[in-house]
Amino acid sequence: MAYRKLGRETRIRRSILAGLTKDVIMHESLVTTEARAKEVRKFVDKMITYGKRGTLVSRRKALAFLHNDKEVVNKVFNELATRYENRNGGYTKLIKLSERRGDDALEVRIELV
Repeated sequence: MAYRKLGRETRIRRSILAGLTKDVIMHESLVTTEARAKEVRKFVDKMITYGKRGTLVSRRKALAFLHNDKEVVNKVFNELATRYENRNGGYTKLIKLSERRGDDALEVRIELV
């Protein structure tokens, strides 16, 4: 599977992606660069899939990735899992905004469908 390194070491990259995943789940929307949004989309979809499974193993995997943030995991398992129970993936969408002032990085809004 191809993935973006985002110019970071592995441990820092995973931490950034976990933080962005938590923000998307809690606020249901986030503005970031296109590369980060495309990467974080995979993890948001994976967390919602874990929530739909609803098993103890899935909950522990979600807790491990999201740095033991029980509030976020409870939202995934109780709220988002029931919202998307009839949907087979594609829980997020990307909306292109504009270039960021300063470095011209393309900004997008990632939000839950």
